[in-house]
Amino acid sequence: MEQRFHEIIRLINQSRNKAIKVINAELINLYWNIGKHISNKIERSEWGESVVTELAKYIQNNEPQLKGFSDKNLWRMKRFYDVYKGFPKLSTVLREISWSNNLTIISRCKTHEEREFYVKLSKQENYSFRMLDRQISAGVFERTMIGNNNISSLFKESNQSIKNTFKDSYIFDFLNLSEPYTENDLQKGLVKQMKSFILELGRDFIFISEEYKLQVGNSDFFVDLLFYHRGLQCLVAFELKTGNFKPEYIGQINFYLEALDRYVKRENENPSIGILLCKDRDQDVVEYALSRSLSPTMVAEYKIQLPDKKLLQQKLHELFDEKSV
Repeated sequence: MEQRFHEIIRLINQSRNKAIKVINAELINLYWNIGKHISNKIERSEWGESVVTELAKYIQNNEPQLKGFSDKNLWRMKRFYDVYKGFPKLSTVLREISWSNNLTIISRCKTHEEREFYVKLSKQENYSFRMLDRQISAGVFERTMIGNNNISSLFKESNQSIKNTFKDSYIFDFLNLSEPYTENDLQKGLVKQMKSFILELGRDFIFISEEYKLQVGNSDFFVDLLFYHRGLQCLVAFELKTGNFKPEYIGQINFYLEALDRYVKRENENPSIGILLCKDRDQDVVEYALSRSLSPTMVAEYKIQLPDKKLLQQKLHELFDEKSV
C-alpha cells in the first residue's frame, strides 16, 4: 500500500473503532434495561418465571429479525442487572467491554472483588473472549492479589502504584517445555512466544531486549530479559532461575538495578524494578531475604502448566484470614 494512503486508512480504522465502541455501549445499555425491567417485575411479583419464556416466544414470533432474545439470554440480562445494580461505580466500565466478556465474568467469578478485577482488566488490556477466559483459568486475580505480598516492604510502602501490576506467580503453559530444561531454554522460549508472554505480564510491558548488556568497570553483565513498563514509567529487569530461590539472587538483581539506574535510566523515569522468576521458592526464605532489602525487588515463581484454581483460592483465603487476625 502506498504511503500517501496511510492517513486515510488510519482515519477509517479510527472511526470504525469508535463506532464499534458506541454500538457495544448501547447494546450493553439495552441488556441492562431489559434485565432491570424483568428483575423489577419479578421482585414485585407481577411476573412469574413462565412470563420470561412467553416474552421470548413473543419476540421470536413478532420480531423474527431480532436475534439473541431467547429465554436463556433474557435470564442472563436479569442476572447481569442483579449482580451489578448495587455497584454504580462499575456502570461505565461494564459498557466498555463486550457482552461475551461480561457473561464470562458473571458466570466464572464468585465474588464482587474478582468480578471488578476482571471487568477493569478486560477494558485495560482489551481482552478478547478467548484471552479473558484463559486469564480466569490461569487464576490471574488470585495470583495478583497474593503477589502484592512478595515485594520488598520498603518498595511496597514507597510505591503504591505497583498494586496489581505484578503477580505472585506466572504461568508459561504456552512454552511446551520438557524436563529437564535450562535457563537458556526458558529464556529463548519466552522470547519466541513474546505475544503470549506479554499477555501473561500485562499490556503495559514493552520488551526491550534479551541478554541486555551492562558494562560495569572492565566487566560485562547480562540481564536475562529487560522490559519497560509504561504505567510505572520504569525499566523492569527479569532474571530467570530454573531452580529454587536462593538469597544470593537478591544481590545479583540489586547489582543489575543499580547499573540500570546509573547508566540506562533516563532522568524522567522512575527507579528500575527487578523481578526474580524462580521455578520454586521457600516463602520463609524469601521473607528473610527481602525483609532488609531497600531495593525495588520482587520474587515470583513460574509454572509451565495451568494452576489449580481451587488451591489458589484457598491460598488467597488463608492470606485474608491472616490479615483479619
